[in-house]
Amino acid sequence: MSIIEDIKLRAKRNIKKIVLPEATDVRVLKATENILKEGFAEIILVGNTESILNISKQNNINISNAKIVNPAKSNNYEKYVNNFYELRKNKGISIEKAKELLLNPVYYGMMMVEQNEADGLVSGAIHSTADTLRPALQILKTAPNTKLVSAFFLMDVPNCNYGENGTFVFADCGLNVNPNAEELAEIANLSSKSFNQLTGKQSKIAMLSYSSYGSAKSELVEKIIQATKIAKQEYPELIIDGELQLDAAIVPEVAKIKAPNSKLEGKANTLIFPNLDSGNIGYKLVQRLAKAEAYGPLCQGISKPVNDLSRGCSSKDIEGVVAITAVQAQE
Repeated sequence: MSIIEDIKLRAKRNIKKIVLPEATDVRVLKATENILKEGFAEIILVGNTESILNISKQNNINISNAKIVNPAKSNNYEKYVNNFYELRKNKGISIEKAKELLLNPVYYGMMMVEQNEADGLVSGAIHSTADTLRPALQILKTAPNTKLVSAFFLMDVPNCNYGENGTFVFADCGLNVNPNAEELAEIANLSSKSFNQLTGKQSKIAMLSYSSYGSAKSELVEKIIQATKIAKQEYPELIIDGELQLDAAIVPEVAKIKAPNSKLEGKANTLIFPNLDSGNIGYKLVQRLAKAEAYGPLCQGISKPVNDLSRGCSSKDIEGVVAITAVQAQE
């Protein structure tokens, strides 16, 4: 069974309501049909009801069991406007601007999550990451005791013996451009929790570099050394090591040569990249060349589950991210 099928089974045990605010996109509607057919989440589509129904009819997509909410005609619109205004008035927002923003399906959907009318939200098929995360941070805020929000991908690599039978978390591949040592340590901690939550297995974290155990020296390497040191001090429960080259992190035979004393023993399943360049390139290489399933960018550090999508996503990708969001909401 693939990791995403396992996550869908877990989602079915405690059904959650997930908001999809890009409801005029055919991929989103196809995903909605399949999600409702499989029964692992309830779906709330946000947008113009007539447009949504017309597009679904034109494409022969059955969304009859989805709830559709039109912000402009919703009984909650004025309440949400006032609540959003109260949240943001100290930041200079006017009531008029609040009214304008709450007509945006992403903002309206975030307010549904904030008001416990829904359990999570998935967006990004037609919006940028910024357009998804900006309202999330404005409305939902960061989780308690969290220093920063970061993004990860859940990778499922077919016919792979590395990681957790081909399952990995890659971070940060979607949000933080050039995290410093303290931020990398926080990303490692959050990614460990995400791996544990989604797989039910123990996270083993590698702090990646082009150097293994001092085989090269530079400011770039030193950042990873310091990040590993900070993570071990602040989160002593983590199974973590670095700095490590990728092969020393995931290939036991190479680890014996390059990092013989590493507690990971070449069995890392949670890979922390030094910056967004390497993370984004890395996940796309594995996705395209190894034909891996890449679910994300998934968010960690927000108070309630909100996840992003790649604008190149398929309807199957959306289904997977909705299942992940539902399981996150169970926590």
